[in-house]
Amino acid sequence: LTATETLIDGTFTGRVADLAAAAPISVEKDLAGDLKIGLGDSLVWDVQGVPVRTTVGSIRAVEWRRVQPNFFIVFPAGVLERAPQTGVLTARADSAGATAALQRRLAAEFPSVSAIDLSLVLRTVDEVFGRVTLVVRFMALFSILTGVVVLIGAVLVSRLERVGEGVLLKTLGASRRQVLAILTVEYLALGALATVTGLVLSLVAGWALARYVLFGATFTPALGPLTVAAVLVPALVLAVGLLDSRGVYDRSPLEVLRTEG
Repeated sequence: LTATETLIDGTFTGRVADLAAAAPISVEKDLAGDLKIGLGDSLVWDVQGVPVRTTVGSIRAVEWRRVQPNFFIVFPAGVLERAPQTGVLTARADSAGATAALQRRLAAEFPSVSAIDLSLVLRTVDEVFGRVTLVVRFMALFSILTGVVVLIGAVLVSRLERVGEGVLLKTLGASRRQVLAILTVEYLALGALATVTGLVLSLVAGWALARYVLFGATFTPALGPLTVAAVLVPALVLAVGLLDSRGVYDRSPLEVLRTEG
């Protein structure tokens, strides 16, 4: 087992001496789930026309994000030594120039050896994820702007109700300060409810994306943007609501009744 592998079930066998018996192999857990196989199941491999009988002896979890040779199936030593083989070796270079020099030397001295610059692969993957991130951020910004427009529209539509409530409270003897306090509490409650709902949905979606799409990555929420959103959204709701509620207390009951009629 390598540093990127963890045994989660069964017994890992590193070497066998009896080729007549079925060799115990180790299977990666996701592949075992896709093939619907478990410990003790039998598999027959065709290796250059020679059937090789095996049984599933262990299940492994593999950390695929580590840049090093990892495999879905691991045979014990003593089974495949006589079959055609391909060797894989990873090496680290100090710079791109050193990598290029090593590739040129390998191509000149060992034409049958293929040298792959993994840093180029990683940069390409990073560029792809960067573009995906840009698209996701654009969609998030578009959703936020759409939400702000919907919020302003909802507040404007409810202005007439606010005017009626303000006149009713004024008739019952409420002061301007009391009406303002009632409106403030109402808009803060509305903003807090919207914030909690949005943050919970975003955290659950982020966790599910990291857990089930990004190879079981550890989900770490960004506390800074979450804190900004938790403060900014209620403040925005309160500001829009109070701006739209200007003059509510100054309207007379007769004027409101005529408007409603």
